[in-house]
Amino acid sequence: MGENIGAAARAMLNFGLTDLRLVAPRDGWPNPAAVAMATKADIVMDNVRVFETVADAIADLQHVYAATARPRDMVKMVVSPKAAATDLRNYSAAGQTCGILFGKESHGLSSDDITLADTIITVPLNPDFTSINLAQAVLLIGYEWYQAADKTPDRFISNTERPATKVELGHLFTRIEKGLDARGYFDSKIARRPIILRNMRNMFQRFEMMETDIKAVQGIIKGLSLPLKKDGDT
Repeated sequence: MGENIGAAARAMLNFGLTDLRLVAPRDGWPNPAAVAMATKADIVMDNVRVFETVADAIADLQHVYAATARPRDMVKMVVSPKAAATDLRNYSAAGQTCGILFGKESHGLSSDDITLADTIITVPLNPDFTSINLAQAVLLIGYEWYQAADKTPDRFISNTERPATKVELGHLFTRIEKGLDARGYFDSKIARRPIILRNMRNMFQRFEMMETDIKAVQGIIKGLSLPLKKDGDT
């Protein structure tokens, strides 16, 4: 279906893949339904190449992987998408050409198709339900391909604010401590004062506060120090 081709093209471009080759598409080519589903993945769609057979489509490639959940009792190396992505990156870095075969939406790759591949990619899935949509398969493997070279940290702050300094945290702790002292908070629990203050400091340290967080808490403390409003005050 054109829709499946378009969705696969969109998934490819999400991860920087642009060389889409089609083998005897069922509804012919070009296909308006594919273009609509591709959602601006123009660089992929404009350069699609169509072939009559799988052998023709992979003729210029040096390494071919087949994405399938069923090895069909063939003696072939089977790898996860993550392992395949590492291999493919290494091959590409060495100037070697690579490709991944995906089968029809209806029944996947045939045994003859898989025979043409060097290696099988199998996605770890619920063993009772291993069938996934074509575009989902492309997305999963494309994601691993992209991650194999991506340097984005696993955890980071989503804006440009800087973390609070220890001096700023110290000023905050001091202000809270003085405020509690001024209100007699520790009078009945003077023996536990060091423990209470230590727990407070540890709590705030776990928050990984930013500069604006310190300012916000300082403002809250200032607000709590204001006189209570009387009934009827506006």
